[in-house]
Amino acid sequence: MLSFHCSLNLNILETNRPFTHSYSRFFPMSSPVATAVSAAAPYDRAKAVKEFDETKVGVKGLIDSGIKAIPPIFVHPPETLAELKRGAEPGSAPEIPTVDLGAVQESRAAVVEQIRQAASTVGFFQVVNHGVPEELLRRTLAAVKAFHEQPAEKRVPVYRREVGKGVSYISNVDLFQSKAASWRDTIQIRVGPTAADSSEIPEVCREEVLEWDKEVVRVSGVLYELLSEGLGLGAERLKEMGLWEGRVMVGHYYPFCPQPDLTVGLNSHADPGALTVLLQDHIGGLQVETEQGWIHVKPQPQALVINIGDFLQIISNEAYKSAHHRVLANHSDEARVSVAVFLNPSDRERLFGPLPELTSEEKPALYRNFTFSEFMTRFFKKELDGKSLTNFFRKS
Repeated sequence: MLSFHCSLNLNILETNRPFTHSYSRFFPMSSPVATAVSAAAPYDRAKAVKEFDETKVGVKGLIDSGIKAIPPIFVHPPETLAELKRGAEPGSAPEIPTVDLGAVQESRAAVVEQIRQAASTVGFFQVVNHGVPEELLRRTLAAVKAFHEQPAEKRVPVYRREVGKGVSYISNVDLFQSKAASWRDTIQIRVGPTAADSSEIPEVCREEVLEWDKEVVRVSGVLYELLSEGLGLGAERLKEMGLWEGRVMVGHYYPFCPQPDLTVGLNSHADPGALTVLLQDHIGGLQVETEQGWIHVKPQPQALVINIGDFLQIISNEAYKSAHHRVLANHSDEARVSVAVFLNPSDRERLFGPLPELTSEEKPALYRNFTFSEFMTRFFKKELDGKSLTNFFRKS
């Protein structure tokens, strides 16, 4: 691990006054990170992280201050930075499969097979002709971007880490557990089963969030039917389990990073839930780990990115596979924006495990039973980097 000479010593931003604090005296604009990294003096990361969090303005606040070098808390260890350079061999990188949902009516069996193949190998695919109006796609991304780019005093009132709040704005959900912070900010909104009160959702994105949630519910219903049929089950089997009822929407904001080779936008991880529906803009940076190495999930106009989570891998008894993915730090002058909805069961105390229909003497259950409450508690006990729940719940 690196030892850092300089420490973050930022004043707490008061919520009743505009953001005017400058970071420059702690991170001189003329000094590169090489001068900030030193083994000569101890570095109190815990203190630096706490002080950064207490500014309540996130990474966007750092960029607005005009910094030219990222603070030490964002510099990742050498092994992580080396891994970022490991991609698929030139010419061997497959494309993430693209599925045309418009073909369901005429060629349902073919679409089921395409989704089954993608879900059982890569764990990621994109869908087009999903029926979501193009205008809503644009407005949703623009609204999330507008929230993050409004004046700091507008964002600060919803900056909080308390579990269970309907709406929260934070920088790094695992900020206090991770080895290094990631270069992004997030607004998180609970949309099901008990949605946040609409008055809690910031006005700048309220209408779009509510409309987008309705569309995600509709699209996910179609996807669960096709995924269920891909397992050889009835179309309603996964929907009957309520795997779409527990929903959390997150709007990620990845501003320009002055030193993208020293940090990440989002650490490598597998999503814990059943299914994730992602809307991303044109900037790019999302990567998924495959047998060929890390490959880019190239943005496609009007496409939605779908990925299998650990929960669906477990209940399918590994017929479907979750995949590790990450986001590179943004080197573009334009901020990257994405909106993900995590789909989970709503009954947190119900026992779950591999579906009985998918187990047999030849293919016994690979995982033990658990409650979803236990499942998510285990997820949040660890840092996000490299986290996967499948090994913890696997039968010995």
